Amino acid sequence: MKKTVIAISRAWGAHGTVVGSKLAALLGIPMFDKKIIDLASEKSGLSPDYIGGLEERVTGSFLFNLAAGAAPMHGYHHNYEIPMSYTAFSAQANVIQEIANKGSAVIIGRCSDYLLREDPDCVKVFLYADEADRLEQCKREFDLDDKGAQQQLRKMDRSRQNYYKNFTGETWGQAASHDLCINVTKIGVDGAVGLIMQYLKAAGRIE
Repeated sequence: MKKTVIAISRAWGAHGTVVGSKLAALLGIPMFDKKIIDLASEKSGLSPDYIGGLEERVTGSFLFNLAAGAAPMHGYHHNYEIPMSYTAFSAQANVIQEIANKGSAVIIGRCSDYLLREDPDCVKVFLYADEADRLEQCKREFDLDDKGAQQQLRKMDRSRQNYYKNFTGETWGQAASHDLCINVTKIGVDGAVGLIMQYLKAAGRIE
């Protein structure tokens, strides 16, 4: 197997962690999901809870704030401070880059598709699922009725979209930003893993 880093972005309810775990086991390479939070915590000194909850906490745009002067430009410090949210994201970005530099791996979320967009060894996968399937999962997991599940799902999607836009300036979930987009509802977890394996073989990454 050639050195390959598989960056998996996923909509809530698309079983991204399960797909990533099975894929990593099949390929014999490590998977990084919540471990990224722990490593970023060690780098930044921020708590894992703070870093792990960053997606739900982000509301404004760091890129906008930077342009407006709310954070220091290179060589210019004045009295401004870098927002703690950016410190947390920067630590995660450094961890993801270090993982990619070390060798083959599966990385779940954390804008890894964007951070590794110029890495020739990175295969970017986006997993999604049918709305009805996602709503049923949401109802079961959070013990909600139809209306509550719809509200919860919209909230989670909005948080993920805001987080991605905030730190990358790009739109989350765009097909053009990925090498492979898969509807997990249609083919299931094992089918998704198999399809990614087929893609890796067709791309000459595995025999």
